[in-house]
Amino acid sequence: MGVHSPFNGVLQDIKCRLPYLKDDWTRGFLSTYRIFVPTTYIFFASLLPVIAFGEQLRRDTDGAITSNQALISTALCGVLHSLIGGQPLMIVGLSEPTSLMYIFMYRYAKGKTSMDGMFLAWAAWVCVWASAALMLLAVFGACSLINRFTRVAGELFGLLIAILFVEQAVKGAVGEFRLPHNESSSQEQYSVPWLFGNGMFGLVLLFGLLFTALFTRRARTWSFGTGWLRSLISGYGVPLMVLVWTGISYIPGDSVPEGIPRRVLSPTPWARGALDHWTIIMDMHRIPVMYIFIAMIPAFMITVLYYFDHCVSAQLAQQEEFNLVKPPAYHYDLLILSLTVLVCGLLGLPPSHGVIPQSPMHTRSLATLRHQLMCKKLIKAAEEKMQNDATVTEVYSSMQTAFEQMDTKLPTNEFAPKVTLKELKPKMWRNSVKAINPEEYSSDGTSPKASVDSFDFEAPLSRHHFDPSRDVEHLLPVQVQDQRLSNLLQSLMVGACVGAMPVIQKIPTSVLWGYFAFMAAESLPGNQFWQRITLLLTSPNRRYRVLQSEHASFLETVPFRVTVTFTIFQLVMLFACFGLTFVPIAGVMFPIVILALIPIRQWLLPKIFTLEHLHQLDAAEYEESPPKPYEEAVREAEVQGLGRAASLQERSDDPEDIMDEVMTRGRGEIKHRLSHDSSPRSSFTDELQHSLNRRSQRTLGAMYSMGDKSSV
Repeated sequence: MGVHSPFNGVLQDIKCRLPYLKDDWTRGFLSTYRIFVPTTYIFFASLLPVIAFGEQLRRDTDGAITSNQALISTALCGVLHSLIGGQPLMIVGLSEPTSLMYIFMYRYAKGKTSMDGMFLAWAAWVCVWASAALMLLAVFGACSLINRFTRVAGELFGLLIAILFVEQAVKGAVGEFRLPHNESSSQEQYSVPWLFGNGMFGLVLLFGLLFTALFTRRARTWSFGTGWLRSLISGYGVPLMVLVWTGISYIPGDSVPEGIPRRVLSPTPWARGALDHWTIIMDMHRIPVMYIFIAMIPAFMITVLYYFDHCVSAQLAQQEEFNLVKPPAYHYDLLILSLTVLVCGLLGLPPSHGVIPQSPMHTRSLATLRHQLMCKKLIKAAEEKMQNDATVTEVYSSMQTAFEQMDTKLPTNEFAPKVTLKELKPKMWRNSVKAINPEEYSSDGTSPKASVDSFDFEAPLSRHHFDPSRDVEHLLPVQVQDQRLSNLLQSLMVGACVGAMPVIQKIPTSVLWGYFAFMAAESLPGNQFWQRITLLLTSPNRRYRVLQSEHASFLETVPFRVTVTFTIFQLVMLFACFGLTFVPIAGVMFPIVILALIPIRQWLLPKIFTLEHLHQLDAAEYEESPPKPYEEAVREAEVQGLGRAASLQERSDDPEDIMDEVMTRGRGEIKHRLSHDSSPRSSFTDELQHSLNRRSQRTLGAMYSMGDKSSV
C-alpha cells in the first residue's frame, strides 16, 4: 500500500516516531541547565516577530486582532506541537503570510453589513475549511510532493516575504507622521508639529534598531572581543537592541506630550473585552450561508501557504547535514497542523504554523548543545586512558565507545546516517612527527615529509602530542540534541509574555517597524535569486569581482545570458505575485502564483533551458565555490559572459577610480604596497600606480605649459 493511500503516510510516521517518544523527554532533562541556553535563544527569536505581527494586525484590522492574540496562538500551538507533534525541532508561530491573509479577509468582511462586527466568526469558518483541506492533504500523503517546490519557488517566496517586510516597515514609518484612526487632531500630540516630530523621532528609532541589530547579528565575524562574548552578542544582540532603543525612546521625558513616540497598543488579558474572542464560536451560526461558502476561497489560499511553509520549515529543521538519527513525520505533523488551525479559528486566534528561520535556528542551537555534551564525555574518557599510559589506538577506541554509548538506547533507524568520530590517526601522526622531529616537517608546518609508518601508534600517548581538552572537539561530527523540552519551555515562555503585556506596551511601534526591516535584510544572504538580481545591476566591468570572493557555483558553469533569462523569469513571477497583493479583493489570491510554479517548473522551464543549466540554477543544495585570484577571475568572467574587466587604459581615463585604488581616504596618501612575484593582484596594483604617476606627470606638464606655475 503506497504512501498516497488514505492514512498510510500518517500511520507510518506514527509507527516510526513512537519508539523515540521516551528519549525525546529523557534527553532533554539529561541536558540539565544547559537546555536553557538554546531555549532562551529561540524564545527571543520567536517572541519579537510575534509582537511585530500582532502590532501589524492591530493597525490593519482596527484592533480586531492584537499582539495579545498573536502571543496566545504562538504559545498554544507551540505547546501542542512540542507535546504531540512528530518533529519537535520545528518551531511554530505567526508569520507574515498569515498576517497578510487576515488583513485581506478583514478588508473584505469590513464592508459587508451582514457581517458587521463578526469578522472573527467569519475567520473561524475560514479556519474550519482550511483545517479540513489540510487534513485531506495529510491523510492522502501530499507531503511526499513537497519536493516539487524547488529552489526557484522557495527563493521567490522568500524574496516576496522580504519585500512584504519592507512594505510594512515603510507603511509603519509613514503612518507615524499621520493622524491615527479614530483620534482627534485637537489633542496636543496629534497637532501638525507634533505629528512631524513623532515621525522624525520614529525614523531615528527605526534606522537605529535596523543598523545596530545588523551590526550585532554579525558579531561572530568581529576581530575583537573573546569568542564567547562575540557568540553572546550575535545570539542575543537583537533583543538587546530592542531594549536599548526602547530605553532611548524615553530620553525626551516630559519635554514631549504623552504618546510621543507611539507605543504598542494591545489590551492586557485582564482588561474588559480582551477575552471576548474566546466565545467567538457562539457567533458562527449568525454568518450568512453565502459567506460561509465564500470562506472556502481564502481557506484554499491559507491551505497552500501553510502546506508549503510548514513542510519547508520541517525540511530545513532536519537537513541532512545535521545527521539526525530520529525519523521525520511530515504527514503526521500536517495532520496536527490541521487540528491546531481548527482550534485557533474557533478561539478567535490567528493560526500558527512552522516558521522560517526559527526552525533551522532551533536545530543549530541544539547542535551546539550536543557538541558540548559530547566533548565533556569524550574528554573524560580520553583523560582516564591517558592517565594509564594508553596508546593512540586505545585512546581512540575509548572515545569511540563513549561516543556510541550516547545513542545505544535509541531504536535502530535504517534511514539514519551512520555517524562516527572523525579519523584520529592522521591528526595524531602529524602532531607527533612535528613534536618529535621538526626537520621532518615542511616550512609551512602542514605537510609532513615522513611516511605514516614512521610513527608507532601502539606507543603510549603523551599530552604533548594530544591534549583532550583542546583537540577532542575537532573529532566530533555535527549532531543534534533532538528532544522536546526546549520547544515546550520556549512556548511556555512566549505564553507567559501575555501576562507581561504592560512591559510589551512600552516598546515603540517605530522599533517594531525597524525590526520588520531587519527581518527583510536578514532573509537576503544565501538567496541566490537576490544574488543574481544584484549581479544584473552590477557594472559589467566589475562583475569579475564577484568571483574574487565566495560565490555560487553556477557562476562558473552557466553562461551569463542563461542566468539573465532565468532571473528575468523569476522577476516576472515575483512582480505578478507582489502585484496581486495590491488588488483590493483579488489580493487574497497571491498564493496561486506560488502554486503555479510547480507545473511551470516541471513542464515549461525544461523547454526553455537545458537540463544541465536548470539543474545548476535550481539546485536542491546551496553550492559555493572558493574565491579566485584576480587574473583567473577576470578570465572566468569573460568566458561566462559576465563582462570584460576594464583595461589599464580605461582605468587611467577615470582618475577618481584610480584614486580609490591607490590612495588612503583619511589622509590622501599614496599606498606603497609590498608586492610578491606570485601575487597577480599586487602586480596589477603596481601597474595602476604607475599609470597614475604617468597621468599626474602629464597633468603637471600641461599646467606648467599653460603658465599656472603657482598651482604647480
